[in-house]
Amino acid sequence: MPDKWVIEPVGLPLIRRTCHVCGSQTFRTSGKFRVNANHKLLDVWLLALCTGCGETTKLTVMERINVRSIRTEVLERMHDNDAGLAAELLQDPGVRHRNRVALDWDWRLNTGESASDQSRREAVDVSVRFAAQIPVRPVRLIAEGCGMSRSEVDRLIADGKIVSTVKLSGKVSSDFAFTLKR
Repeated sequence: MPDKWVIEPVGLPLIRRTCHVCGSQTFRTSGKFRVNANHKLLDVWLLALCTGCGETTKLTVMERINVRSIRTEVLERMHDNDAGLAAELLQDPGVRHRNRVALDWDWRLNTGESASDQSRREAVDVSVRFAAQIPVRPVRLIAEGCGMSRSEVDRLIADGKIVSTVKLSGKVSSDFAFTLKR
């Protein structure tokens, strides 16, 4: 039976975008929305503050949408400034592309057991699940989860002692599994 690791976000991500006032590269959002009505059409923005100067920027979520085409519960969540909805919308590739932003997530790894318990076993099968689409380097993830250095993980991959169906170099943001043989 494989171990189950879960990558969980810690709060809302930093938004990578250049501030036109101070030149800072990061914005932080608290999940506040601005909804503007023009007769039967709505514009919706997610508000974010520059981490350098505090300048507010608006990330376009919806533009000139008929009020009847938005589900009532979604509109209520926007009016209630739901941080969960903000996280969902920030993960939407269309919203990120439209606003020309990238995300920088803080995350934690929940392994379910300590690294010392895993190190005693001959082979470890691990299933990694992402609670949000957080791009993570598998080498960093395996090093943190197993209590090893990244160079040690790179050596084990090169020796064929860590195997996976996904490429372990680069970044992944979807569920995968790997096997560590000692």
